[in-house]
Amino acid sequence: MDFRKVTAIIRPDYLEKVEQALQGLGVPGLSVTKVKGYGEYADFYTPDWMCTHVRIDVIIGQHRADQVAEAIMDAAHTGMIGDGIVAILPVETVYHIRTRQKCSFDACD
Repeated sequence: MDFRKVTAIIRPDYLEKVEQALQGLGVPGLSVTKVKGYGEYADFYTPDWMCTHVRIDVIIGQHRADQVAEAIMDAAHTGMIGDGIVAILPVETVYHIRTRQKCSFDACD
């Protein structure tokens, strides 16, 4: 099984909408982290230019990665600078810590 990691950095206000979209797709799990940074959009009214966003990470089968990315973009899109980014990265191996076994198609997809 080939896995991908879909990482999205989005506006915090759209997190619930993205979570609902991913649950609607049957995504088996995700992680959410509060992050600060700047890119295309920088908050010039703060000394460090940093903006607060959230990062969503999903590990999913290769054949569903684009579908997950599209769902995130659909749910988080405003059309304004600062909407965020989505990246899809290859994942070599996924293990379950509890069982110490490699993740299979059924368990992670």
